[in-house]
Amino acid sequence: MKLLKHTVDHIKEVLIDATGEIQAKFNTFAIPRGSLGRLEELATIYASIKGTVICTIKHKKIFTMAGDHGVAEEGVSTFPQQVTRQMVQNFIEGGAAINVLARHIGAKVIVVDCGIASHLESQPYLKIKKVGLGTRNMAVGPAMSREEAIRSIESGIELIEEELEDGIDIVGTGDMGIANTTPSSALLSVLGSMDVMSVTGRGTGLDDESLRRKREIITRAITVNQPNSNDPIDVLAKVGGYEIGGIAGLCLGAARYRIPVMLDGFISTAGALIAHAIEPKVNNYLIASHVSAEKGHSMMLKFLNKRPILDLNMRLGEGTGAALGISLIEAGVKLLHEMATFYEAGVSEPHGE
Repeated sequence: MKLLKHTVDHIKEVLIDATGEIQAKFNTFAIPRGSLGRLEELATIYASIKGTVICTIKHKKIFTMAGDHGVAEEGVSTFPQQVTRQMVQNFIEGGAAINVLARHIGAKVIVVDCGIASHLESQPYLKIKKVGLGTRNMAVGPAMSREEAIRSIESGIELIEEELEDGIDIVGTGDMGIANTTPSSALLSVLGSMDVMSVTGRGTGLDDESLRRKREIITRAITVNQPNSNDPIDVLAKVGGYEIGGIAGLCLGAARYRIPVMLDGFISTAGALIAHAIEPKVNNYLIASHVSAEKGHSMMLKFLNKRPILDLNMRLGEGTGAALGISLIEAGVKLLHEMATFYEAGVSEPHGE
């Protein structure tokens, strides 16, 4: 709890272009005013977080957080639980979608065992931050203890601090965990005071009967555990997941060091909901890469007042959307840093300037 409190106490409020300096710089460039659209917006957010108009993006790191869920035994996913471990191995070997997109944008993928239901050997590209061997079945009792919930958050903060030595300019969040759309839906329902029916989607492709059961399981979990919506750590402990807590910690830790966070999809944004509930100042450090095809994600983004950059009908997770979002924010930052002004380009300024 000490690390969590210290981190939260050191998060400072970010005001987007508080002095107008960033917009003023864009106005000097040899382009029609506002013609870069959201690329200009993204660069402005990044520079505001960094606290300087002179900024670049060199060190891009995507954290793919993995954990298993006891609620999987209720049949809420089309895939068996062992797929979590199998996919983690695929990430480590570089064959997954996130690896391809990370190579495309020049980012480092850091795979993290937050709570896979078996022991993994230490190996390159894998960090062990295991809180437990998967959460317990939230349909019959709390997914984890309060102490485990805090530990999962602090593991995400530790990851940021460990990677600072090599440099981090922007963080991408990602996830892997069979059945993790179930706790994510539960978290949204509780923290957003939303109906389980409206926030729960098909995950990996459930049929109608399985979706009905999934909603029933989430409703039961909330009824059994009675999570306190005013206590985000209690909500995480009762109906959350180790990797979701880890993502919350990434958000908090990055904000503490003024590092922008590019959120991936539904599960990543569930972690962001926890972080925001713990410390609302974290919100302006968060950027929504895309809106997932998973039903509740658009509701999460609306709750956080986030406008996604992309809508590609994706729902893979892993950090894939975050990778694409990072590529676009980097483009915006390069434009801010490298474009010629009207004067430098020898281009006449528009009338009225």
